[in-house]
Amino acid sequence: MTSNALLCFCGSQQLYADCCEPFHLKTKQPQTPEQLMRARYSAYAVKNAAFVRESYAKEKQAENSLSEIKDFATSCRFINLTVLDSGYNDETGFVKFKAHYFYQDLYCELAEHSRFIKEDEQWRYLDGEITPVADIKVKRNDTCPCGSNKKYKKCHSV
Repeated sequence: MTSNALLCFCGSQQLYADCCEPFHLKTKQPQTPEQLMRARYSAYAVKNAAFVRESYAKEKQAENSLSEIKDFATSCRFINLTVLDSGYNDETGFVKFKAHYFYQDLYCELAEHSRFIKEDEQWRYLDGEITPVADIKVKRNDTCPCGSNKKYKKCHSV
């Protein structure tokens, strides 16, 4: 299946080819922190570690190696992104979101209030305050927590 037929992983209900893919291909630049957050989430989903690393603020890139980002992205199955709030001014912005993913047999939620800055006329992810949320161990015959009402083994099981 080509990207022309896929809904975007960021939850925008747009086609990936019209939403986050142009950011990943560098044919467009995110115009808001929320667009960048959605593009980062989609980059994790498609295992585009280079985009994720490049979207960090310059001062944070050294702390986030390409191999660590790639290892995390390949070890997870990303389920959905919910943006709760966002805002920005000329130089800074924020996005409050929840990202859901599976890591092995754990259903995980990342709840974060992210901070963004503008560098060289481009939005960059600076850091975020994470709200701790307990992971859920999912058994094969449990209902999948993604909301499909299918058993986990028939839905998102490895």
